[in-house]
Amino acid sequence: MIEGFDVPGMKPPVGIYSTAVWAPPAGRTLYISGQTGVNEAGQVVPGDIRAQTRQAIENLKQIVEYAGGTLADIVKLTVYVTSMSYFKEIHEVRAEYFTKPYPASTLVQVVALAFPSRLIEIEAGAVIPVDRNS
Repeated sequence: MIEGFDVPGMKPPVGIYSTAVWAPPAGRTLYISGQTGVNEAGQVVPGDIRAQTRQAIENLKQIVEYAGGTLADIVKLTVYVTSMSYFKEIHEVRAEYFTKPYPASTLVQVVALAFPSRLIEIEAGAVIPVDRNS
């Protein structure tokens, strides 16, 4: 059975989903719902695609750390953007957070995200060693 959870101190989901989900066996594979450039107050951070990317990754970091892991445990990212023209800036910010070996990644341009002010959404999968969850 999967176990979904939300993270205290983060804005809770606005829809019918969990912030993150442990896949059986509990404590190994973590699936993180898409994170956007929204801060704990539920506001889109001011600035450009860099600011929104940084906030989305900070949200991922907060979630994976709450689950007992680190960004280094993230093995897969799926990135949705409203324009491929952001490619360079997104990857410059990602370089601030991720080191080799980089997670597998998919980047997809979409017509729109759930709210027009959001430029990027990043979902992730992580594999967190069981001994860190004990």
